[in-house]
Amino acid sequence: MTDASAYAAKPWLALLSDAQRAPIDPADTLVHALRRVVAETPDRTFLAYFDGRLTYREVDELSDSVAGHLAARGLERGDRVAILLQNSPHFVLALLGAWKAGAIVVPVNPMYKSGEVGHVLRDGEVAALICSDRAWESYLRETAAESPVRIALTGCELDFQTRNDARVLSFERLPQADDAEDLAVVARAGHKAPQGRDLGPSDIALISYTSGTSGTPKGATNTHGNIMYNAERQRTGLELPEVPVYFAMAPLFHITGMVCQLGACLDSAGTLVLAYRFEAGVVLDAFAEHGPHYTVGPSTAFMALAAHPAVTRDHFASFRMISSGGAPLPPALVEKFRAGLGPYIRNGYGLTECTAPCASVPPGLEAPVDPVSGTLAVGLPGPETVVRIVDDAGEEVPFGEQGEILVRGPQVVPGYWRRPDATAETFPDGELRTGDIGFMDAEGWLYVVDRKKDMINASGFKVWPREVEDVLYTHPAVREAAVVGVADGYRGETVKAYISLRPGAETDPDALAAYCRERLAAYKYPRQVEILPDLPKTASGKILRRELRSRANDG
Repeated sequence: MTDASAYAAKPWLALLSDAQRAPIDPADTLVHALRRVVAETPDRTFLAYFDGRLTYREVDELSDSVAGHLAARGLERGDRVAILLQNSPHFVLALLGAWKAGAIVVPVNPMYKSGEVGHVLRDGEVAALICSDRAWESYLRETAAESPVRIALTGCELDFQTRNDARVLSFERLPQADDAEDLAVVARAGHKAPQGRDLGPSDIALISYTSGTSGTPKGATNTHGNIMYNAERQRTGLELPEVPVYFAMAPLFHITGMVCQLGACLDSAGTLVLAYRFEAGVVLDAFAEHGPHYTVGPSTAFMALAAHPAVTRDHFASFRMISSGGAPLPPALVEKFRAGLGPYIRNGYGLTECTAPCASVPPGLEAPVDPVSGTLAVGLPGPETVVRIVDDAGEEVPFGEQGEILVRGPQVVPGYWRRPDATAETFPDGELRTGDIGFMDAEGWLYVVDRKKDMINASGFKVWPREVEDVLYTHPAVREAAVVGVADGYRGETVKAYISLRPGAETDPDALAAYCRERLAAYKYPRQVEILPDLPKTASGKILRRELRSRANDG
């Protein structure tokens, strides 16, 4: 990058407010933020979990006890603690307790199977595992036995509440295992956190394993400084009330939920509403009960909420801002949602490797839609962030032209856990090569076209799945859409669309193909359309194109 670079000039700064442009240099961690809130407003509610409430003072004391127990069991500063839990208070207590013990946290997707968890435990050389009692009994005991894990804590998510909503908490408490200790009991035991283990901004906070939508997960090393920078950007840029209420729609084990919900809420001294896992009816009831001001989730979650038979505009009346991330946000969904329910969903863009957002749509602005491609802008970078678009040779392309998106800034991780080759390839000179194709307009709005590896080559023509999906989402019957390339003896590859329908809607594959043919060039419209009840997704709501591509080619 040179001083003459158009991207280095940061044209997006002109669109940001004074608060959004203000410099941020995080000098502490979320643990320090917790201690500040405890000193100032200890009895403020931090966690709301169905009918349960935990104050900042209680969370501080409970997580102190977890930290003291881990240290007494031999956990050293810098050891790794894996957390495999849904959105419950247990996750927050385990996270803060591990950090207070000086450990590095490895958040693990509860949807992972034994082999996937085993890879994470071995690759991260994990010393302690904190998970649900059901996961421990069903498969994690055997998985942990074949890993470096030597400490196990289990929790039952029926703790810290009494409502036992059968829509999500439809399980029973298991007898405590002989080879694991009860997290809630440990937290209430009154242990003192070990001294001299405070971590700083440059220390690794998380080893966040990538979702695996495109291959074997690698561990991104998110530092405490990475997390605090983006948490502070959320706090100063969202224009929420003085005591904000956040609803945790995104999973906390995912970097978006970790930073944009838990991190931002703690840094803001707000209240975080937890509902175990996403279930549309439970989420809508929580909106009505708690009146949250902010949430972030994938587009698929908003589709599910909009399709719920009980949804009304009143469910969203308390929100000051709603964001979407983790999956493409079709322009048609944004307008349908606003017309039917009121809120404007603000796009955002980020990766695990940049600790959630590196671009977002600020309050007071709406993302433009590119008139040529119909792509909705994902947002504007922050003031300390530089986003560049480069061609295959690494040369910057002019505004408006497509290329690979590169990101440099204080939220970008230093690399992958013990993967120097992958680090050198993905972070040359500290700049993140995202693997995403996009472009930036002259004002600084960033547009993401698609993943570089998802591009379809049909008879020599490039087809970006996202463009076809955006057209499909304008069809009134379509709930979810995913487009993949499948082998074709004549064209090399051809376009196939997988669709799920809105409740009560009816259409057929031929009609959907014809709908696209009327709106797309001949080489772009899907020659094959398959309708499924639901499309496979990661726990964060990202549709698994890789799985659909395998299904199509195996078929």
